[in-house]
Amino acid sequence: MKALSVIFTPLLNFKRKIMLELLQAAQEYGAQSGSLGISQSGSLILMVVIGVLGWVVQARLQSVFAKYSQVAFPGMLTGAEVAAKMLRDNNIHNVKITHVSGQLTDHFNPSTMTVNLSDSVYSSRSIAAAAVACHECGHAIQHAQGYAPLVMRSALVPVVNFSSRMATWVIIAGIAMMASGLGTTVCWIGIAMIAMSALFSIITLPVEYNASERALAWLESSRTLQGVQLQQAKESLRWAARTYLVAALSAIATVLYYVAMVSRRND
Repeated sequence: MKALSVIFTPLLNFKRKIMLELLQAAQEYGAQSGSLGISQSGSLILMVVIGVLGWVVQARLQSVFAKYSQVAFPGMLTGAEVAAKMLRDNNIHNVKITHVSGQLTDHFNPSTMTVNLSDSVYSSRSIAAAAVACHECGHAIQHAQGYAPLVMRSALVPVVNFSSRMATWVIIAGIAMMASGLGTTVCWIGIAMIAMSALFSIITLPVEYNASERALAWLESSRTLQGVQLQQAKESLRWAARTYLVAALSAIATVLYYVAMVSRRND
């Protein structure tokens, strides 16, 4: 949920590190070449705004999860038991439910065919735990049905892993070459690498939103949750989905920032 899937979590953390290192390199270049252009300054302001928005969304998610973790689930089923029931009802029998340490570290792992539930979900008998568990089962259903955006995202993983590792050094080298008057080609290659992470973030959006829709549809159709309790589950999942939206916006803003920087050099 708040923590991204087993694939997306390390990529997001690495992307944040990349963004900080690249911003520092760009600032050093800006100090040598003069003040920032209007488009570059606008992109930088956008990144700051999105960063603040991300903090607000994450704080709100933590608050909502804590609130509904105190609301008992009807029938007093644990998150693991609700997940098992959802998988059975969808005729999925080859996925195991396991426990992982941490808080909101829940994820579906297609390589091991496991739905991994965190400390605050696996044995919790709350509305929040049920919502998170069902969301991860939504990913298992996507995998079983060959949901196209999930297949596309999985195919991008090796490419994004490589580009995430190399983008920092390529951009820094490109900025150094720009400062020496050696052209912008290397910088554009680095920007293309960063854009792969942005594309990954964008493709992640329908994957995560659809998993939540599947979870809520099952909770309602199975009459597992109704009325106010169903609305509470919806609120939990909506705030979780917004973390992915902010991540995608942040990735796009980062790409725009460096496009503006290199374009200004070409002017």
